[in-house]
Formats: sequence, structure tokens, C-alpha cells
Amino acid sequence: QVQLAESGGGLVQAGGSLRLSCAASGTISSINVMGWYRQAPGKQRELVANITSGGSTNYADSVKGRFTIYRSRDNAKITMYLQMNSLKPEDTAVYYCTVASRWWNYWGQGTQVTVSS
Repeated sequence: QVQLAESGGGLVQAGGSLRLSCAASGTISSINVMGWYRQAPGKQRELVANITSGGSTNYADSVKGRFTIYRSRDNAKITMYLQMNSLKPEDTAVYYCTVASRWWNYWGQGTQVTVSS
């Protein structure tokens, strides 16, 4: 079992910044990849960025150069971050963190990010 706790969403003006956090606790030793997805109203959920246990990162083309994914770890938890800079109105969505191993994946509850023009 893995527990996920997301935080950091909110309302920001275009051009501003936000940082999302996702703390994973429980059976964290099996995690292979952690990532952020987002879903805007009327659209499908899409990958924003992910990071593997080895530290490799992958970004959607729409966020490259503006968003950075990284993580920190202590004995009890892994915390994943998404630093979002130069935000645009089209970044408005519910952002979900997810973690996966070879055998399972878990999703966070989602956090709303709203970018006003």
C-alpha cells in the first residue's frame, strides 16, 4: 500500500509560478516511476512529466522549458515536486500525482491549478 498526499495548487496569474508536492509513504521501495498528469475540463487526462527511480525525466512538449520535476527522499517517504514557471491559461487543470511499480499504480486525489489571463 502507498499513501499519496498532494498539495500546492491554487490560482495564479499568467506568467506566474506554482510548485506542486506529492508525498508518497508506505511501500515506497517498490516504486519505479513517479509522475504528474493533468486533466482539463472536457479533455482527456494527459502526462505532464515523470521521473524514474534512476532519476531520468520526461516532459510533455507543452511544458518543456517551463516545468521541472524532481524528488527528495528520506527513510519514510519520497516527495515529488513539480515546479511550474511561466504558467499559461492553458495549463489550467486538475493535476494528479501517480506512482507505479511493476505490479501496481496509485493516484493522488488531484489538486486544482487555475491560471488567469
